[in-house]
Amino acid sequence: MKERIILGIDPGTTIMGFGLIKIVGKKMEFVQMNELDLKKYSDHYLKLKLIFERTIELIDTHNPDEIAIEAPFFGKNVQSMLKLGRAQGVAMAAGLSREIPITEYLPKKIKMAITGSGNASKEQVAKMLQSLLGLKTLPKNLDSTDGLAAAVCHFYNSGRIEIGKNYTGWDAFVKQNESRVTKRTTKK
Repeated sequence: MKERIILGIDPGTTIMGFGLIKIVGKKMEFVQMNELDLKKYSDHYLKLKLIFERTIELIDTHNPDEIAIEAPFFGKNVQSMLKLGRAQGVAMAAGLSREIPITEYLPKKIKMAITGSGNASKEQVAKMLQSLLGLKTLPKNLDSTDGLAAAVCHFYNSGRIEIGKNYTGWDAFVKQNESRVTKRTTKK
């Protein structure tokens, strides 16, 4: 039976959360979750270096087949967005340097995949992950569960219809998705 490992990352310049799951057949198993605490460092470039190095270390230790990363959400503070984008970029660069496919997910999409609601709280996501993966306890900070949630979201979205497929209308959609469409006959 084919196994694969998914590394999920919630990038941040204060805390980077990450989680790993193993997929065996159609089942997922919890491997690890943790966080890289960067609060004690004031140098932004040093934080980026540490994010890169920790991501490389995770890749070299666990050999993930794929990486799922939470995309930065659009906030009001442009400086925060820039820092988050950089954190995400160096984590992605680490994966790319090891030639691992990377998929980005918006926070709402991750929450939706885990809880069924795109507006779920961090606590709701963590509780659902605890239930899904049989975790005995949850961490104090929920950044690591956010990273784990990205991995689980990726597992749930594997093999689904590709995002970005173009349809010219309902006829094209039906033709490309016949297995998903119920045909009705109408009396004339």
